[in-house]
Amino acid sequence: MAHHDDGLKVGSNEMELVDFRILKKEGDRIYEGIYGVNVSKVREIIKIPVLTELPGTPEFIEGIFDLRDVVIPVVNLAKWMGVEEPEEAALNAKVIITEFNNVLIGFIVHDTKRIRRISWSDIEPSTFASSAPGMDSSKITGVTKIEGDSVLLILDLESVVMDLGLYEPDINDDGEHIKDEFSGIALVLDDSSTARKIVKEALKKMGFEVIEAGDGQEGLDKLDELYSRYGEDISKHLKIIISDVEMPKMDGFHFAANAKDDIRFKDIPIVFNSSISDHFSESRGIEAGGEGYLVKFQGGEFYDEVARVVRAHTN
Repeated sequence: MAHHDDGLKVGSNEMELVDFRILKKEGDRIYEGIYGVNVSKVREIIKIPVLTELPGTPEFIEGIFDLRDVVIPVVNLAKWMGVEEPEEAALNAKVIITEFNNVLIGFIVHDTKRIRRISWSDIEPSTFASSAPGMDSSKITGVTKIEGDSVLLILDLESVVMDLGLYEPDINDDGEHIKDEFSGIALVLDDSSTARKIVKEALKKMGFEVIEAGDGQEGLDKLDELYSRYGEDISKHLKIIISDVEMPKMDGFHFAANAKDDIRFKDIPIVFNSSISDHFSESRGIEAGGEGYLVKFQGGEFYDEVARVVRAHTN
């Protein structure tokens, strides 16, 4: 599948989603759940291939198949959600091949509809646990209204995959080689409290004091607060910003474009830390003003890249 977000301008605060559906049977009625996944994480969409079952795995892992010499596990999203699938679900079923955190995984869905371009400002964080069967709110990164007052849920595929044990963050590198080497403040932007915790612990080992924000708008607010405290000396105290890309209200690229356009903050280095592992997003990050782009979570690479960027701006 060719990425459709080539037309998105860096800093536009927009994303493109693949709109897919999961059907749910309750008694004699069939309900359609509307979900989305970032186009940047979608490699292609295919018909369900012949799968090889893996003994001893959960029932929602349907099996594996070979895609151009790469073995890909396939997850049945409906089974994972605990949804009773109607017979009609098989008629248009497809596999969305995703790539994130440098891992390829297939997800069986009941239908794919279209590509939707949506502003991050129209996406609200999920605050309700009953938004989808079998899921708590931590499995949904955002909610947005579409036509007819329908609700589209943006699924947190990384959380799903970590739950399945198909991906584990590589945080084994304890950063001893640069422990307590640095000082000053690091600002961390991420809508995932789990991700913020991992990054915060890594930065504290390096010697930084960490300030957190849950999205780009809150990140700008934190910058204003820091400027109120330190004035024109802010760059002597705030040494680096680590920003996720996908965040409700304001994404990381839009945040970076705003920060770099502000004379108060333009010299503070930004490193993106995202699960999106395609090269196009990496180049967009540099275009938005980032000094680096990391794919979550590679411990050694994280420490080395942060150290490189901070040293370059200190010397």
